[in-house]
Order: sequence, then structure tokens, then C-alpha cells
Amino acid sequence: MKSSSFPSKKAILTATLLLLPVQHCLSQVNLPVLGDSLSGTISTQQEYEFGREFLRNVRSQTPVLNDPLIVEYIASLTYKLAVESELTDHRLEFVLIDSDLLNAFAAPGGIVGVNAGLFMFAQNEGQFASVLAHELAHISQRHYARNVEQARNNAIPNMAALLASLAIMATAGGEAGQAALLTSQALSVDNQLRFSRSHEAEADRIGIRNLFNAGFNPTDMAGMFEQMLRASSSSQKLPEFLSSHPLDENRIADSKNRANNFPETLYIPNPEYQLMRERVIMHYTRTAEAEYEARRSALPQLRGADADAARYGMTLALLKMGRHVEAIQTLEHLLQQEPSRITYVLLAVEVAVAAGNFEKALDLLSEHLRVNPGNNPLTMTYAATLTKAEKYEEAAQVLENHAASHANDMQLWYELAEVQGLAGNISKVHLARAEYFICIGDFARARDQLDFALTLETDRLVVAKIRQRQDYIREIEAKFYR
Repeated sequence: MKSSSFPSKKAILTATLLLLPVQHCLSQVNLPVLGDSLSGTISTQQEYEFGREFLRNVRSQTPVLNDPLIVEYIASLTYKLAVESELTDHRLEFVLIDSDLLNAFAAPGGIVGVNAGLFMFAQNEGQFASVLAHELAHISQRHYARNVEQARNNAIPNMAALLASLAIMATAGGEAGQAALLTSQALSVDNQLRFSRSHEAEADRIGIRNLFNAGFNPTDMAGMFEQMLRASSSSQKLPEFLSSHPLDENRIADSKNRANNFPETLYIPNPEYQLMRERVIMHYTRTAEAEYEARRSALPQLRGADADAARYGMTLALLKMGRHVEAIQTLEHLLQQEPSRITYVLLAVEVAVAAGNFEKALDLLSEHLRVNPGNNPLTMTYAATLTKAEKYEEAAQVLENHAASHANDMQLWYELAEVQGLAGNISKVHLARAEYFICIGDFARARDQLDFALTLETDRLVVAKIRQRQDYIREIEAKFYR
């Protein structure tokens, strides 16, 4: 594949602030039929590779929440929706942004990003799923490739600018978007809004259909929109999601009308959603005691999954307050009901570790890994617990084995580098650091780490692997960093 097909790093960075509105000027033309000429402009493989470069940039510039349980939940829910979608390439990757603001985004090549704050705004799983379904529709309909195609037809010379605008669309706040608008003299706000509405309407239409096909109540999309509108009216700051997804009463009405065209749905709520929501709320709260008291006082009136979520939240709050004995007592009721639910097991591990009882935590993890070998949250927690118990060689071995199936997990490589250092495996420290820097797109530092490892390694197989990684870096740089 020729490197000239991709935008340069410099072009992406310079165009990000100045050329966001280029996407929006393409409002008044009919969208092309998929498969007509898009592959001649930007192929699905190019979208895939651009998406990975975009993901590296997001990781390097945005705080990421390292919670394997929540990421696993998002991935599972997204794949459930993807099966019902028009996606032909299911190579999806996920990034959980450590922000309590309302936002989600999609990028070409199957990149799905979610602010943790989305859990705090979505009252149920259907509302949360409606946002993911909408974003998957943007990917499946190749909206970004369509922009490039239309730019070519309109003789807009800077293809890189169109792709660069994705970064602002996905991650910037309202103020940045407004600043970009003000810097553009050639494009009208009216055109931008029409473009946004055309793409958003298409994503809404396809998203709500796939939401229904995945077993959710289609009315939840309108419900989520109403939540967003309330959030925007009750705050002076526009929610991040609405800066790139304009919303008004007409759009909500359209979603309600579409939902009415589907048969009545009996959706059985997934209790895991409310548990993940509790994790996010407790992650951001500064008043753990007040959160605990609110749940404790409400508990007698709650039943079923609502009561379980309240107990789970109470346990998290107690853990945050350092009240470990009370935490495990509160969690015990949930463990008796569902001793195999990994979410409960991992909270029991968190409490045991916080109390310094590493052996109990490791026994729990070993027991459940025998039943769920390779489970990512269990495995990552097991390695972290081994590290805290100062069993560095064992922790390093667990992470090395796990890396074979999670090579793009930047947190895994970060933790592996740390534990290899504690174990005194200096060459492996450099190798793990190199992979971490590759994950965040810092190729200069990745090259340095590989060079350091080469000076220490005598094993021919390891040396050959290092050479392969050096070749990989050169290939990526030739496409994106020329």
C-alpha cells in the first residue's frame, strides 16, 4: 500500500484546529451508494489503519480509565449490537475515556470511544446501547469515507484535512468546535448544520433499527436524547456529545415516531449495566459517605436488581472510605446469591487487597480463572495482585502469556514493564516499554527501547522479534509520519 494514500502526522495536527468545518460543508449533496466509488478513494483497509493511528493519538493525549471490567462490558454490549449492524468488518477496538462528561465517538476502522460519564447520564442499558448503536451506524455507513469522496468530487485538495477533522469531532469540547467554526471564513453555519442533520438522521435511523434487532426497546433512543437535552439545559456547558451531534426537539420527535413503527418489545434488563454504572459513580464521587447513606436508606424499598446495585454501590463506597470489614459484610449477600458473578468476585478481591489479605485475593482469583481461563478482568487483576504481593516473576509470566491475545492493550504493556523492572528483567523492561510506546504512537521512544534491548539480548529468537518490531515501526511511520 502506498504511503501517499495516508495523511501525514503534521497534516493531521495542523488541520485539527483549522479545518474541522470542512466536513460540514458537504451537506447538500446526496450521499453515495456504498460500494460505488469509495474504495477508489479510501479503502476499508485504509480506514482500519487510519483508525488505529487515531486510537494511538487519543491514547497519547487523553486520560484513559483503566477498569478492565467496564471496558469488557462495553465491548460485550457493542459486539451484541454489531452482530445486528451493517458492519462488514468486526475488528473493533474500544477506549474508555476518564471523564465524567457525556460523550461517545466512533472513528473509521471500528474505533469506539466512550466517556465514563455516559454511564452517569444513561439511566438504563437501552439508553446506553442506543448511543453505541448510533456510533456503529456512523462506522458501518462509512461517513468519513463519504466525506473524502465528496471532497474529491468538489475538488477540495486537502484530503488530510477531512480525516484530521475527525479528531475534533470525536474528542473536542464545544468551545474547541466553536473556535474552529470562527476561524473558517469560507463555510456557512447553515451548511454545517444541514450536514450534521443528514448524517445524524441516517445514524439515528439505522441505529434504532439495530437497537431493536439486538433486543432493546427502541424507545430508549428518544429517552437518551431527552436525557441529553435536559443535561444541556441544566448546565452552562454543552455536553461534549452534543457539540458534534446537534440535538433538538424535532430529532427527539423523529426518534419517537420511528420507535412507534416497531413491534412492542419485552426487554429483560441486564443487571450488569447498573453495576457498571455504580462503579463509575463511585469512581468520580467526592462524597462516598453521602452516596453510601443514600443507598442504605433506600435499600428497604428496593427489590431485585435495583437492590443488588444499591448493595454493590454501598460496598464500593465503604471500600473508598477504608471500611473494609463492613464492605465485605455488605458484599456477602451478593456473593451468596451469585458466587460466580465475576463483577462481585473482583470487588471481593479489591476489598481483600485493600485490607492486605493478598493470599485470600489470589485464592479467589485462581479459583475463578480455572473456570474462566483467559478472562481479561480476572487475569489483569490477578497479575496486579501478584505484583502487590511482591510475586514479581509470577506476575510477569501471567502478563506475558496474556499479551499473546491482548497485544494492543497499552495498560498491559505498562504494567508488564513495571513488573519486569521489579523482577530485575532489564531487557524485558525495554521490550514491554517499546510496546507501550507503540500503543500510544510514540515511535521515537519505542525505537530507543528496542535499541536498548538489542544491546542486552543474545537470544536469536528475541533479536529476530526486535528486528520485526523495528520494521513495523518504520512501516507505520512511512504511512503516517512522513
